[in-house]
Amino acid sequence: MSVLLSVNKLVKSFGNRRAVDGVSFKVLTGQTVGLLGPNGAGKSTTVSMLCGLLRPDEGEIFLGAQAVTTGASAVKRRIGVVPQDLALYEDLSARENLHLFGSLYGLKGKILAGRIEHVLTQVNLLDRAGDKPATFSGGMKRRLNIAAALMHEPELLILDEPTVGVDPQSRNAIFDILEALQAQGRALIYTSHYMEEVERLADHIVIIDHGKVLADESPAALYRRLSAQAALRVELAEPANGALMRALAGQHGVTALEASGPTLEIRLREPGDAMPVMGWLEQAGCRPLHFATARTSLEDVFLNLTGRTLRD
Repeated sequence: MSVLLSVNKLVKSFGNRRAVDGVSFKVLTGQTVGLLGPNGAGKSTTVSMLCGLLRPDEGEIFLGAQAVTTGASAVKRRIGVVPQDLALYEDLSARENLHLFGSLYGLKGKILAGRIEHVLTQVNLLDRAGDKPATFSGGMKRRLNIAAALMHEPELLILDEPTVGVDPQSRNAIFDILEALQAQGRALIYTSHYMEEVERLADHIVIIDHGKVLADESPAALYRRLSAQAALRVELAEPANGALMRALAGQHGVTALEASGPTLEIRLREPGDAMPVMGWLEQAGCRPLHFATARTSLEDVFLNLTGRTLRD
């Protein structure tokens, strides 16, 4: 795959605060890059510069061989943006909204009409084309927002928190749309506060904190940054007492132990240690009501890199 977007040493300051401090990364054709960072990390400022809405103090952004700059620019027509805040006109129908956005990109006549039909079909809203967004659910508005960004057939689609405020069913509908775009070879940049979304969609992840890139690699490479962790979560009928906790901590394979009420979080040396530990608990007279095993997650990696969770 060739390089579609190249971001080189971006710097942006607001007064004495440096919001973005030397950010660099690439997006390949057909690649989905998850852009992650806690609140205040510089993620939104970076996205604004990628879209050409904000001029960097230093650094360059290239889409292919063309520089992305602020103001009117032909290269910006190759980028589609799905903002976190809905960019829709509530008093216009879905079709009229798309007609307006398509016209802004210079589409006319049969080409414009064809694009409207196509993107409405892509986001499963063709049957609501004549209805106003004011009558739509939150998830339907989000899908129409995506349709507006697709009107001019951009090579790169930037999505800033596209599932904010929607229910799980609507979130899955949005995933289906994005996965269809991936299958068509569309390049995506996806920002989210939901780690499970990035794990599902992204084949490359860039983590930003305090304006700097902390990681720029595949999910598999990120997982390798932490040694594989096997874990066991056990819910007991009643909280474990101190003597039980001390005895459990000394069992073979147990590397760490934490209790929260009747729930035990048990870190294990390897997954095969789970069943012997469960057997020991039963012999000790505990009554496990529920148990589950776990592995190293992307959330674990993020916490290890930044010292805080994604939603901090």
